[in-house]
Amino acid sequence: MALTPQQPPFLGKEQGGPFNLAEMKRVFAILAASCAVPAAAQSQTVIEEWVVIESSATRATSSTALEESSTIAAYGPFRVVDERTAALVGVTDARSPAHFVAMLEAFPAIDTLDFVEAPGTHDDRANLELGRAIRERGLATRAGEGGSVRSGAVELFLAGTTREIAPGSEFAVHGWLDDWGRGAEDYPADAPEHRRYLEYYMEMGMDEAHASRFYAMTNSVPFEDARWLTGAQMLDWLDEKPAKRIAKLDSVPVLQ
Repeated sequence: MALTPQQPPFLGKEQGGPFNLAEMKRVFAILAASCAVPAAAQSQTVIEEWVVIESSATRATSSTALEESSTIAAYGPFRVVDERTAALVGVTDARSPAHFVAMLEAFPAIDTLDFVEAPGTHDDRANLELGRAIRERGLATRAGEGGSVRSGAVELFLAGTTREIAPGSEFAVHGWLDDWGRGAEDYPADAPEHRRYLEYYMEMGMDEAHASRFYAMTNSVPFEDARWLTGAQMLDWLDEKPAKRIAKLDSVPVLQ
């Protein structure tokens, strides 16, 4: 039985603390949709959604399924696929770093994290902590065909010691919003709120100029919207394999 199509969350880019109003509305929408699913339909993790951007652009239905019967164990938003592979299939939160540690304690041979359906995070500080843990453990990150990496999950994807991006994957970025309703544009360029992300990007291998350009690109659309990138565009942006560049992103302002 198919789930009722629902609005996808661009969860995350929070600055910690309680949810803001926009975040709460998104969470309640997800809970309402999941409660309407009969128990018989819950034998597998299925995400079927309408992706609608309020700026009048509309995306087609996207559906991703991971059979629970094909996984070995579950740790929060992580699923163990086999002894060497885990998958990210949900939203991360304050508990996710501990879930990740527990998973690797039980399955120490895991060396690859597949991004299957990764909407983002409820806790940005914990999300960056999780990203650093992924890098410290030396995991590769992979967005396969049909994989969706959105919002705060993009920071997690960057943590891979190697990154594999299929042409049929998708990425979405957007600006952050703090608990007082302020975004990146409301803070001075040298504010610690900006340095938190810039320093993280540099830890993940970008030089300072690259980190600044990438950060400016993620903030080129507001929190309520999203900038969508194909797998090819993200591959090009990260400069993983220059010979395979397909399309350039539009130029974006760089923070001074």
